[in-house]
Amino acid sequence: MTEIRSVAVLGAGTMGCGIAQVAALGGFATHLYDLDGEVLMRARAAIERQLARGVELGKVESAAAATALGRLSLAAKIANAVAEADLVIEAVPESLAAKLALFAEVVRHAPAGAFLASNTSALSITEMAAASGRPERFAGLHFFNPAHVMRLVELVRGLETSDATVAVLRAAAERMGKEVVVVRDVPGFATSRINALVGNEAFRMLEQGVASAEEIDRAVRLGLNHPMGPFEMVDLVGLDTRLAILEHLHATLGEAFRPTNLQRQFVQAGRLGRKSGRGIYRYDEQGRRLP
Repeated sequence: MTEIRSVAVLGAGTMGCGIAQVAALGGFATHLYDLDGEVLMRARAAIERQLARGVELGKVESAAAATALGRLSLAAKIANAVAEADLVIEAVPESLAAKLALFAEVVRHAPAGAFLASNTSALSITEMAAASGRPERFAGLHFFNPAHVMRLVELVRGLETSDATVAVLRAAAERMGKEVVVVRDVPGFATSRINALVGNEAFRMLEQGVASAEEIDRAVRLGLNHPMGPFEMVDLVGLDTRLAILEHLHATLGEAFRPTNLQRQFVQAGRLGRKSGRGIYRYDEQGRRLP
């Protein structure tokens, strides 16, 4: 089995930031790429805060946190990020066109033997793999938000993903402290289909005046034993991200996934969740919910 030593994470948003953190903690030389230098600096600061919090809570040893930060480097050019990578993980927004364009650039600079993975939560791994020209070395690695906390990774097998690639990527994710489930490349995989249905039904209930967002969240937490309510979850994921997933699932799986008009209006109003300071709820600059 090929050993992964160096990981490149493409996109320094919330997901990319979390993936880079667990990769560095897992012992990998980690290169975090984003075109925006300010986004990169904010991502490093966020990783530092999250590691410090982990140390404070006794979940991360102080020496391990310091070593992880030493393994992390920032790159504003994609060639610098992937030039020596054994594994490239894409974590940009849910646009198939954007992801295809990114992988077209990756394969020009990454080593021929590098494994490629997308963190998409719904889009076709097989299509991205074919466009990369390396379909046997391509798979989905779907981390969950927040990536430094959530234990699950969906390893999505495309039509031509090899057994060796599945084994190598499973080992890499486990080294990052994750538990892995392997799923076929179908729209929404396993978890996104369930989450999208629950979240969409919650919006439908809110639209119909069944209950307030707070009461629906409380009912789901206490009655169904979910750690977060559906509105708390969508604010964390991003309403625009969830809307893009629903539109894809609606087109591929049918009417059950048709987005509500209310969710579209929230996105049109710029109420995208924690990242914009307001979604269903309001948040401060640190992402903490306001009264």
